[in-house]
Amino acid sequence: MSADSLALEFCGLRFDSPIVLLSGCVGFGEEYTRVEGFSNRDAGGIVLKGTTREPRLGNPAHRVYETPMGMLNAIGLQNPGIEQVVSKILPMLDFSETRFIANVCGSTIEDYVEVTRRFEDSPIDAIEINISCPNIKEGGVQFGNYPEMSGRVVAACRAVTTKPIITKLSPNQTDIRDNARHCIEAGSDALAVINTVMGMAIDTNTRKPVIGNVQGGLSGPAIKPIALLKVHQVYEIARRHNIPIIGQGGIASANDALEFIIAGATAVGVGTALFYDPLICKKINAGIAEYLTRHGFRSVTDLVGTSSSHEPAMKASKVC
Repeated sequence: MSADSLALEFCGLRFDSPIVLLSGCVGFGEEYTRVEGFSNRDAGGIVLKGTTREPRLGNPAHRVYETPMGMLNAIGLQNPGIEQVVSKILPMLDFSETRFIANVCGSTIEDYVEVTRRFEDSPIDAIEINISCPNIKEGGVQFGNYPEMSGRVVAACRAVTTKPIITKLSPNQTDIRDNARHCIEAGSDALAVINTVMGMAIDTNTRKPVIGNVQGGLSGPAIKPIALLKVHQVYEIARRHNIPIIGQGGIASANDALEFIIAGATAVGVGTALFYDPLICKKINAGIAEYLTRHGFRSVTDLVGTSSSHEPAMKASKVC
């Protein structure tokens, strides 16, 4: 099986692998290049840390806590702000090795628009709109949990950029399919499904929440069944519009990735697993390639949406 079997087209962009490194897990991309043995070519794309209009210090400690089969985090979108990201950080990235996707955050629609506008005038390949962050007290979740508001954010960003827009959907809502529909109708080119699930932990000695922000986003294998169902549900809507999905949430092996692809994800996001196995992408790529050979698939795109409860997958040429 050649490396081309893992390559795909995502919103007009070539990905050498179906793996996308998720926002917040690899800093602004350059941090991960210091891991010996890692190559940017192991991932089809890298989503940069969430960026806001102004610098943010983030939430008070503690901001990360390990849980059974998962991790809570409430970083609070700590970042240097859009001007520093565009002028200082982006010039350090090697755009010839992989695709870099910005992650846009805000407290108001105007914030989202301004950050998106600044990324439009940059070498960034695509823009992920983060309307679903569960660990900040304003914006984020409020936008992501109401379909009409989600659509307004997407439409406003769509008006100021020609780059592909990927909308990151929240699992913490009544009907993720309705939200997906609103985002697609507002101009989203792709969907990222899902963001973390709201959770908390308590220190029984102090009888206080462990996380300084009280609540945080739960990630890791514990949320995989939830994420897989959400991808399955969103695919029902997305496939009608030829909208691709990045499936994410607890992927820690090739088999996990394969489940998401079969459920309808064109690409798969890896995040929490990177913290305990920084080279896991190589293993996932190898496992997917071996599966394709064993089952007679010529390309990973031929596997998308082949769950028995769906009709045959979209062809790669019709992904976007």
